[in-house]
Amino acid sequence: MTASKSPSRARRRSAPARGLPDDLRKSWAETYAKTPYRDLPWFSEKPFPSLVRAVEERQILPPGPLLDVGCGAGTNALWLAGQGFRVTGVDISPGAVEGAQRRAQAAGLPAEFRVADALNLPFPRGQFKVVTDVGCFHTLPIPLREGYVHEVHRVLKPGGTYLPAWIAREATQQFGPPHRLSVGDMATYFEHEFIFAETEYGPTSPRGAWRTRRGLLPSYSARLLRRSKPQPPPR
Repeated sequence: MTASKSPSRARRRSAPARGLPDDLRKSWAETYAKTPYRDLPWFSEKPFPSLVRAVEERQILPPGPLLDVGCGAGTNALWLAGQGFRVTGVDISPGAVEGAQRRAQAAGLPAEFRVADALNLPFPRGQFKVVTDVGCFHTLPIPLREGYVHEVHRVLKPGGTYLPAWIAREATQQFGPPHRLSVGDMATYFEHEFIFAETEYGPTSPRGAWRTRRGLLPSYSARLLRRSKPQPPPR
């Protein structure tokens, strides 16, 4: 895969929140309806390592508020709620949200979970100080990615933190998302509206690669800051 041509800044800022197409909505709903969430290859009982590090190193501070996009069955959101964050988790799959709600109730944690579309988030502008995304953006077909960036930018406060993690282009295994991103690809989509404060490649980190039930996948994680001022022009 080659990096997509970078859209103009004006186009990026006006990208409409069109929402996910019906076939993707149906596909994700069926995934969780047909398979118990604990049997899905990406499910983990443990929070994603880059989020743990962000909390331990005080890169993000409670109480937030914090939005977890593509929360699945809620592992990351619940761990963050346990650290004192006011967490809202959203996922397009009702089955995923139901599982997360049951786990939150069983654990006695106050995290909120809602069925919602990452391309049409039901929140006002600037509501969150932190947005996390472990594996949502990298599943989106290429034509939908601008809408996602627009929504994350819209719901974050200026200076707010976005923490994505994604399967790297270096992953050659057949399983995993089909459209795999390099750091350059991520910059193509996000750098107009965000500053890349940090990136990390999983296999070179003590935290290791993305662990799935089918094996390890090389992955990246990053810490991005929502720009308070427009990106400077090229020099």
